[in-house]
Amino acid sequence: MIIVMTPDHSPEDLNRVIRRIEDLGLKAHISKGEHRTIVGAIGDERVLREIPIESMSGVEKVMPIMSPYKLVSREFKSEDTIIKCNGYSIGNKKIQVIAGPCAVESREMLEEVAKAIRPLGVNFLRGGAFKPRTSPYSFQGLGKQALEYMARVREETGMLVVTELMDPRDAVLVAKYADIIQIGTRNMQNFRLLTEVGNIEKPVLLKRGMSATIKEWLMSAEYIASQGNENIILCERGIRTFETETRNTLDLSAVPVLKRLTHLPVIVDPSHAVGRVDLVPAMAKAAIAAGADGLLIEVHPRPEEALSDGPQSLTPQQFAKLMEELKWVAEAVGREL
Repeated sequence: MIIVMTPDHSPEDLNRVIRRIEDLGLKAHISKGEHRTIVGAIGDERVLREIPIESMSGVEKVMPIMSPYKLVSREFKSEDTIIKCNGYSIGNKKIQVIAGPCAVESREMLEEVAKAIRPLGVNFLRGGAFKPRTSPYSFQGLGKQALEYMARVREETGMLVVTELMDPRDAVLVAKYADIIQIGTRNMQNFRLLTEVGNIEKPVLLKRGMSATIKEWLMSAEYIASQGNENIILCERGIRTFETETRNTLDLSAVPVLKRLTHLPVIVDPSHAVGRVDLVPAMAKAAIAAGADGLLIEVHPRPEEALSDGPQSLTPQQFAKLMEELKWVAEAVGREL
């Protein structure tokens, strides 16, 4: 249920509505837009049916939220959410590119990548410290050491750190170093982990599960938002289908669909979607044309030597060429890179 406040409501009016909601055993979530303040009453809405909330001072109207995901729905908040992170924003006119190696393999390699991509306008450095791999014998990441390397590169370049959290037991450690916490595709429905990051005051990049519907994906985002953290970035990274020519099938239709269903920003990871370096540029440009707010792209100085996902990683030279091409696409759809 959402309660729309009048434009001229007083702080006392708002506080009374919040107290009434909480007295009924519900959670009150506040969304302040440019023209309206909305109070979301989250919980068993049946208790509100016999309470005349509409008659309270400062209340304009009360409306039910029809979708099962409440806080992340466009019904709850009509304006786009802009994620602000240490001076940079995701979800506004500017398209943010998050780039870097799939896994942090060494300090030298990470610095080499960062120094190559930073002059191209990349503000966010991606890199895996803990790697979820299909095989237990594959490279699993450097753990805390990788986080320390990324923090050092942040100090040297000013780039913000984006890295994956896999285990609730590592939440405090990862939050100490990361500027944005990534929840990977294999953990999209790890509800214990989602609840954990919902209680951390850091933006969360939530990847779509490899077999997840959009509704299931948004319900996972709702887990995070229900704990109080509404700084969520949705990342489409391809879904598993019958096709074998690409690693996954990139569902670009998800971008405009999500823009209709939710107020959260949406980015696209073409690297994991196609798994082939020759297809990444085309899909990156298509994602911008579809309305994506950003891109997540893997870059490695020597892909043939990469310990993780080398076949889909661009070299710094290939990435520089792509960034130039992306500027034209962004301009064509009224955005900027």
